[in-house]
This record gives sequence, structure tokens and C-alpha cells, in this order.
Amino acid sequence: MDLKSGYPFWAVRNGLMNAFPPLASDRRCDVAVVGGGITGALIADELAAHGHDVVVLEQRDVAWGSTSASTALLQYEIDTPMVDLASRYGEADAVLAYRACADAIPMLRARAADLYAVDCAAMQSLYYASKHRHVGAMEDEFASRRKHGFEVEWLPREAVRDRFGFDAPAAILSDQAASLDPYRMAYRLLMALEKAGAGVFDRTRVEHVATTPRGVELRTDAGHLVRAKHVVMAAGYATRQWLEADVARNRSSYAFVTDPIDASVLGALATTLLWETARPYLYLRATTDSRLMVGGEDDAVDIPAKRDARVEKKAGRLADKVRGMFPELPVQPVFSWAGTFAETEDGLPYFGPHDSTGPRVHFAMAYGGNGITYSMIGAGLLRAGIERRKHPLQRLFSFSRTA
Repeated sequence: MDLKSGYPFWAVRNGLMNAFPPLASDRRCDVAVVGGGITGALIADELAAHGHDVVVLEQRDVAWGSTSASTALLQYEIDTPMVDLASRYGEADAVLAYRACADAIPMLRARAADLYAVDCAAMQSLYYASKHRHVGAMEDEFASRRKHGFEVEWLPREAVRDRFGFDAPAAILSDQAASLDPYRMAYRLLMALEKAGAGVFDRTRVEHVATTPRGVELRTDAGHLVRAKHVVMAAGYATRQWLEADVARNRSSYAFVTDPIDASVLGALATTLLWETARPYLYLRATTDSRLMVGGEDDAVDIPAKRDARVEKKAGRLADKVRGMFPELPVQPVFSWAGTFAETEDGLPYFGPHDSTGPRVHFAMAYGGNGITYSMIGAGLLRAGIERRKHPLQRLFSFSRTA
């Protein structure tokens, strides 16, 4: 399935950064990672850094799927508020999930700092009330985060207007956020792996997976065989073809980016991610070259032709919303696109084996709005599982979690 429509900014900006070959012979390895986007790249990087012989297999060009369509807002806030997670799984698990996401932000920034030019920048995150009736729930959310040590600031309407230049009944401000170019980071990670001797192959489709008493065998569309001790399925939406259980639903999100805007005009938006309480929510952030990237207008369409036909109209609606908030900004879509993604009912990811596939087939389903943050967490969680070590999130982020 074509996972994106239109002209995703990262792919247009960066092009094909490196030529990875298709797999041309049989291979053996410790872990085969199926998927060459940002999730697969982070997981392969983590495994290789700790001594595992890794092979990465991507059916398209590297980072050409959902990664190229991502707007890459890195924040610890999960699409499901902490208070709602607490009512479902208990307060301790809700805090554990949020704390893991908060810890993942500096981990991502540290790894990005070791790579060349992936446009990673520290940001603030402003979560604002779309309507006055949302303020009460936001106050509960703010109190819960403060109770558990998250550094957040409550902003009433006047403070939102004075500091950020738009009208909202209230907002929660956090300094624990970041942004990056996910396409470039995926490439840089995989290029470093290839240079270190790992096998990275794109335009290589895995058509058959079979478990054996000692490992997993993957057969490609060209007939080549990869024998691995473990396999990690990190192919985003496409991962679900290898899983019998229905654990997520498909959604499409729409986005656009503007021409560069003078930093003095952007003001606080140059260093702040914005997202709202309404669902589906509007979200926006600036790039390192002072463009404004805007997304939202999510819907349930996952048929490429129908999604393609909606891109321009959706981009226009998003632009109108931002102009209504910030009439002084020159908001004009230059590149607009859409991407299909999957989301779980509770907003949490799934990492690890499933009963139907056995203990050597691991899934990396970093679904929802926190995909890159989840992927950073999942890299460590999956490594723990492969190394037969316990991990504090093993139950909550597994297929066995129950409300």
C-alpha cells in the first residue's frame, strides 16, 4: 500500500541520501529488522550498538514510507491524557508510560547529536484547550502531572495571548519536547550501520516468514533467504500483515509546510510545538529553517486514491485554521501531503512477541501521535526481550496488557 500522498517535505528536501542495495544473496544474522524507516533504524541502531549482528530489510527505498510523511513533533504527552490512562490501567502505569516518554526525549536528542545534520532542536510543547468546556479536564491533567513531578506550567487565557499570540481558554506548557528531520535521521542511522558492517538492504520485500526451533527464516521476493535468531517487524502500517490479531485502526493525517518565515514574525512559534484538546487535533511547529509545519484534519480514509484527492482541500482547511489563530503570519502551503498511520484504542504502542507467532518474532508497533518517541523506548524494550532481560514496560507495552 502507498502510505502517503502529495509531496512530503522531508523527501522533497533531502532526496535519496544514500543508495542501499537490494539483498542479492542469502544471509545469516542475530536479528533481522523488517522496515527501514525511523522505527526500524532506531531499533537496529540500539541492537547493533550492543553487539548484535543486524540485517535491515526495507521493501521501498529507505525512509520512503510513513517516515517521510511524519511531522516529527517529539513530546512526552501521549494522545491519551494521563488521567484517562490512570482510570484504565491505574495511576502507577499511567505515570510509568508518561515518564518513559519524557525520558525518551533526551535520549533521542543525545543520539541525534552524534549524527550529522538531522535538524534536532529543543522545543517547548503547548497543549491548549480548544473550547472552554475542555478546561476542567485540562486542570485535572495539569494537577496529575504536577503531582508526579512533571515540570509543567498552567497558562490562563491572558498568558496564552501575551506569550504565544493567539486566543485559547487555557494551556499547559512543558519544556520537555524536541523536533527533528526523521527522514534524515533514519538515513544517517542506517548509513552508520552499513559503514560499521551491518547489512542494510532496500527494495527487498519479505514475502514469507517461518519460525524454526532455533530461529526465524525470511524469504524475499527475489527468493533469497535470511536466517536469523530473532526478527523484529518494524514496518509501520505494513507490520499488521504478519499479525493475526486486530490491534489498531487506520487513519490518515494531512499536513503542509510554508516557505521560510522571518523569526521575528514567528515569535514563540519558532521554539514551540502546539497541539489542542479537540479530536482530531491541529498541531504545528517550526522547522530549523523557519518554515511552519502544520498537520491535522485526520480521518478514517486509508484508500490511497481517496486520500490523494483530499490533500489540497485538507491543507486549505488547516491553513485557514492557522490564519484564524495567527492572522499576522503569512501562512501559505508550499508542499502538502497526507500519510496513513495506525492508532491503538488506548494510544499506547505494542512491542514484543505475540502468542500467535512465537517468542522469536517481535513486533514494533509504535502507533499513534508519539511514534518516534515510542520507537526510542521500544528499541530498548525489544533489546531487553531479545536478551531475555526484564524491562519495566514489558507488560504495559505488550499484547498482554489488560484494562
